[in-house]
Amino acid sequence: MGVTEVLTTRVTPDVKERVSGVVRGEFLTEAIWLRRLVLRELRAAEPQDGTRHRGDVPTRAVRGACSNERTPGATLSVRLRSEDRLLLHERAAARSMASATYVSVLVRSHLRSLPPLPKDELVALKRAVGELGAVGRNLNQIARAANQGARAGAVGQDELRAILKICEALRDHTKSLIKSNAASWASGHADPSG
Repeated sequence: MGVTEVLTTRVTPDVKERVSGVVRGEFLTEAIWLRRLVLRELRAAEPQDGTRHRGDVPTRAVRGACSNERTPGATLSVRLRSEDRLLLHERAAARSMASATYVSVLVRSHLRSLPPLPKDELVALKRAVGELGAVGRNLNQIARAANQGARAGAVGQDELRAILKICEALRDHTKSLIKSNAASWASGHADPSG
């Protein structure tokens, strides 16, 4: 880490309470919020001609400065403790994902309030939906034949009930899969019993 300095100030209890409310609402710490405020004010105070005062540090070099880049696929570097990095590798490997992809999925999920659904898991769910569609088409053919008075081959009521039970079980299993997928992302790993 680079060398840093500390800025201090005193405020009234009312101002402190208001700041606490703002930072809670933005899910920040007071230190990060204050640093952003200071950097924003410093940028606003820079001369319009682009000259800098002696000793000024370029904004991008200031520790904690946020990038405003909006380029697709922009890179973000994150420092992790070694024990957190090990957990990250384990959890990413459990989902057959690169660590960076795993982090990207988690961040996108958090920022957009979307349940994470990696490519392999999405493909499996799409396959299940396709199978359900095929079963539904077959049932429609059987129902159409039965409505026209034809005997639907060797398919009787018992067989139709069995098919219905299979469809309900597949539906319930798919719902359970989606629920346990969301829960596993919250806990960090899939439930081995599921």
